Amino acid sequence: MRLTVIFLLLLTICSNGYAQKRKQSDLDRLYVMMQGYYTSEKQSKQDSTYLNITLRMTPIWTKKGKFLYVEQAVAGKEDKPYRVRVYKLTSQKNTIISEIYTLKDDKKWIGKWRTPEFFDNMTEDDIELKAGCEVVLQKVATDVFSGQTGEKSCPSELRGANYATSKVTVSPGKMESWDQGFAYNGNQVWGAEKGGYVFDKILE
Repeated sequence: MRLTVIFLLLLTICSNGYAQKRKQSDLDRLYVMMQGYYTSEKQSKQDSTYLNITLRMTPIWTKKGKFLYVEQAVAGKEDKPYRVRVYKLTSQKNTIISEIYTLKDDKKWIGKWRTPEFFDNMTEDDIELKAGCEVVLQKVATDVFSGQTGEKSCPSELRGANYATSKVTVSPGKMESWDQGFAYNGNQVWGAEKGGYVFDKILE
């Protein structure tokens, strides 16, 4: 009886260790999958209501955690991205959280992805958390992660919006992102209406 109890205890410890290792592995995998240079060119050619948008995600602060520097721009205007962000990925229970940070001085960092070590000069005072705008992702299939922001949790004042939502799916070589802004009454005031932007990875 005593040996049985010891065996079950060891089995539980090993199982918990395996689960933690697997969860960390999912975090590592998603972090690597998100890195690279993407475009929505293919989608824009199939449907003219979608623009050709470029998306670049570069790992930074690798000694501090899993951070990505992000630039999003209309193709041909990459030197003037309309969105500059820092994402921080962490794992919590059975989910992966992507926190979103704005940069207080965007222009200082634009284009510096060419020399990622430049971001070693960035401090926590240079970024600001967009509270409530984090995307909560879950693994839904092998190497496929999907999630979204909370309902009405992400404030937005863009084009008369009251709140914004983001839905994201990441798979090997592809990322789908659907950002929308809504007024107080729930009417959509900006963002794609048919579905998200489909970004194909061009470069790692």
